[in-house]
Amino acid sequence: MEKIKLIWDFRGPASPHTAAHFKIHLLEFFASEKLLLIESGVESVNEVHHYTYAIIDKQNLEVIKTALKPTRGQRVKVDD
Repeated sequence: MEKIKLIWDFRGPASPHTAAHFKIHLLEFFASEKLLLIESGVESVNEVHHYTYAIIDKQNLEVIKTALKPTRGQRVKVDD
């Protein structure tokens, strides 16, 4: 199955905290919807740009895009 990395960007001085807080809600969403979350995390681009990401199966893409409106996405290779 093809994997997709969905990304939610946060900018500004509060971006590290906002991205970390969003990850909590992201995990809650996946649990409540009983969707497979392959990997998630928070990454720093620089001191005022952080993002939260989720790696998912492509089959769940439309459900997650509709509900959570990621900023961007990309295909990824994940070792199974």
